[in-house]
Amino acid sequence: MEQSTGFWSAYLLCLSFFVLGITILIAGERFYIVHPPKGSIIINAFRAMWIGLRNGGNMEAARPSYQNERGRKYKASWDDVYIDELKRGLAACRVFLFYPIYWVAYSQMLNNFISQAGTMQLHGIPNDIMQNIDPLTIIFLIPIFDRLLYPGLRRIGIPFRPITRITWGFVFGALAMAYAAIVQHLIYSSPPCYNAPLACDTSHLPNQVHVAVQTPAYIFIAVSEILASVTGLEYAFTKAPPSMKSFVMSIFLLQSAFGSALGIALAPIAKDPRLVWMYAGLCIATIIAAGLFWVCFKHLNATEESMNALGNMGEKTIGVDEIDATRALGQSIESRNRAATSGAEV
Repeated sequence: MEQSTGFWSAYLLCLSFFVLGITILIAGERFYIVHPPKGSIIINAFRAMWIGLRNGGNMEAARPSYQNERGRKYKASWDDVYIDELKRGLAACRVFLFYPIYWVAYSQMLNNFISQAGTMQLHGIPNDIMQNIDPLTIIFLIPIFDRLLYPGLRRIGIPFRPITRITWGFVFGALAMAYAAIVQHLIYSSPPCYNAPLACDTSHLPNQVHVAVQTPAYIFIAVSEILASVTGLEYAFTKAPPSMKSFVMSIFLLQSAFGSALGIALAPIAKDPRLVWMYAGLCIATIIAAGLFWVCFKHLNATEESMNALGNMGEKTIGVDEIDATRALGQSIESRNRAATSGAEV
């Protein structure tokens, strides 16, 4: 569209879909299930963690009961249950420590793969259209994984739990980088510009490699996204306690920012003729991260069901139209309790 009509039409198409999405979001408001607002837990979370660090990493020191026994050195606006939830949320966050390495590999699809396609023979295809293979592959494979692959593995005695899935996601990310290194080597081995694509003469001709050769790299990235990214989002939501779901989810998403920072650090070497080594290095780093991730967290597979069972304990969802009624009922009960207390004092 941008090639034949102009960028304005491409942006207009995106705007149209955003308007459609916002319209559906607003129109469906009455069907949503929401929780009444309870305030932010982030300040309390960091205060409790600071108390734990001040006491040698002992989170028990942040419990109000612990403080009461020792003269209440720190002022706490939470209860003991909150500390239990915080500890569980922190345990879930540990799983995300290796994700920045994965996000560096994943982000190559959004920048260096596009540049790589620009040095190949496009045959009228824009060099940035190849990345659409990734979402199309995901749309096609997620139902197959969810309905066929995972149930099929469970039937033959392979549960394929989240930690295993994330590990394999890292492995497929490494495979994508390995294949990208092979494609880059093929480009450097092809005329007319060899290891200086588009720069050997004033004609700026691409090397004689068809852009379709890139396709498997995008497929590998898509499979890794299903196994690592989608499973990571699932893990962040299901393992976090009810009061900390958004907090733990934000910690998971923060890892992509760290990955972007690492990508910026790699930018100086992301140029010809060193791209083969950059892709190879990312492949090695990602496969090492996969091995370390498995060694550090494979024991969590054994506690998967028990952790999920704790997830929604005591949690009750409230519809939008129930919030005002619930609040009014609470105020009524509170007023009656105050009246009863005053009568008893008289």
